Amino acid sequence: MRDRCPLTPSQSPRKRTTSQSKTEPPLLRTNKRTIYTAGRPPWYNVTGTTFKEAFVIGLCGGSASGKTTVANKIIEALDVPWVVLLSMDSFYKVLSKEEQELAARNEYNFDHPDAFDFELLVTVLRKLKKGKSIKVPVYDFTSHSRRKEWKTVYGANVVIFEGILAFANKELLKLLDMKVFVDTDSDIRLVRRLKRDITNRGRDIAGVIKQYNKFVKPAFEQYIEPTVQVADIVVPRGGENFVALDLIVQHVHSQLEKVLSYTLPKHTASPLCIIDCVPCALRNKETSRDEFIFYSKRLMRLLIEHALSFLPLKPVSVETPQETVYEGKRLSGKRITGVSILRAGETMEQALMAVCKDIRLGKILIQTNHDTGEPELHYLRLPKDISEDYVILMDSTVSTGAAALMAVRVLLDHDVQEDKIFLLSLLMAEMGVHSVAYAFPKVRIITTAVDKKVNDEFHIIPGIGNFGDRYFGTDAPSDWYESDEGMDY
Repeated sequence: MRDRCPLTPSQSPRKRTTSQSKTEPPLLRTNKRTIYTAGRPPWYNVTGTTFKEAFVIGLCGGSASGKTTVANKIIEALDVPWVVLLSMDSFYKVLSKEEQELAARNEYNFDHPDAFDFELLVTVLRKLKKGKSIKVPVYDFTSHSRRKEWKTVYGANVVIFEGILAFANKELLKLLDMKVFVDTDSDIRLVRRLKRDITNRGRDIAGVIKQYNKFVKPAFEQYIEPTVQVADIVVPRGGENFVALDLIVQHVHSQLEKVLSYTLPKHTASPLCIIDCVPCALRNKETSRDEFIFYSKRLMRLLIEHALSFLPLKPVSVETPQETVYEGKRLSGKRITGVSILRAGETMEQALMAVCKDIRLGKILIQTNHDTGEPELHYLRLPKDISEDYVILMDSTVSTGAAALMAVRVLLDHDVQEDKIFLLSLLMAEMGVHSVAYAFPKVRIITTAVDKKVNDEFHIIPGIGNFGDRYFGTDAPSDWYESDEGMDY
C-alpha cells in the first residue's frame, strides 16, 4: 500500500452554526500538506467528459456519532488532493412559518425523513458523482432556515457524503460505492449533542434534552439504527477506530488506482488556426519590458481580430447616409463573453475590449499543485447566463494544456456549448494543442505560433519565457511550477 498520512487521534469536535457546505473551508490542512475539498483536476476521455465517475463513500450514524470526524480522518489518510465532503445537514427542507415556530420551541422533528429534501439531495449527489459542478444550499441552524446564497462545488476523485439518514433512501443507496455506519454509544452521543447545541447553536439544556427524548432517540431507533444492515463496514467508536479506517482507506486506494491511470493520445481533431507571426522581439531575452509589452499588445490585437472572423454571421440590411440599402453581416449569436485565465491571460482583455464593444468579462484562476503537479481551481467569476454566449477563452501561453483543459471543463460545467468556445493563446506547444484538441475536438484553437518541445520545468522550447513576469516586470519564486502567472502552461 502506498505511503500516506498516518491516522492520528481524534480532532476536537466541529464548531458551526450553518451547514458544513458554508462554514467549513474548502480544504483540510494537515502537518504535511493541504487537501482541497472543492474542485478537481481534469480526468477526461476522448469526448472531453470525466474519465471515470467519482468514488462515493456514504457515512451514516446517529446524531453526534462522529461522522464528520470519521470523514476528516478518511480524507487525511487517503492522500488524495481532490475530495468533496457533502453533509446531509445542508438539505433540510425550507420550513413554513408554523414549522419555524415549532422549531423555535424544540417541537419540530429534524430527525424524521420528511425533514429532508431527498429529491434535491439525490440530484446533487448524482451530478457530483459524474464530475459536474453543483450548487449546495446553506442551512442556518440558528434561524432554522435556508440562506439565500448557495455554494458552488466542483466534482472530485472522492465524494464523502455524511448524514443521519444517509442510508434511508433507495435512490441515494444506488449512488454509494461504499457504505459505512458509524456506531457510537448513545450516552456519548447525548453528551456530544448537549455540548454542540448549547455552545454552537444557542439552545438551552432543557430544550436539547426535550428534543432528544421526543424526536432524536425515537428516530434513531426507528429510521437510523435499522439501516446498519445495508452497511458494508461498521465502525465502532467512530474516529478512534484506526483499524476500521485503515481498511476503508485501503479499499478506496485500490479503486482510485483504476481511475487515475490514463494517457492522452497524440493526435488532433480540433479546428486549429496558426497565424504564425510571433515577432523575434518577444522571443529575445534582451528585449526591454516596454518593447515586450508593445509587441505583445500588437500581437494580441491581431490574434483577437483573426479569432472574431470565425464567429458565425447572419445577413443584415442597413441604410447608408446616401439613402442606399447595403447588405452586410453581423454576429448571429446572442453575444460574446471573454474569459481570461489569470493572471497572464488577463493581459489580453484590453485588446478584446478594443474590438468588442460592451463585452462581458469573466476570470478563472488556476494554479499548479507543487506536490502533485496537477492544476487546481482557486477562483472563478463568470457572467450570468454565459451558457448562451460565444466564449473567448484567453491565456498567454499553453504548454501541457492542463490549465486550458480545466478551464474548458469549467465552462462546460456552466453549460457553455463546446463548439462556442474559442481558445486563444499567443504561443502554444504541440503537447498542449494535442491535449486540448483530443479532449475537446469542437473547441476552436487559435494561436500565433506552435513550438515543438516542452522541457522538464514545463517551459515551451524555444518559447518566450515567463510571459507574466516579462509583461508585469515581476520575478516568480524559484519553487513555483507553472500556473496562471504566465508560465508556459
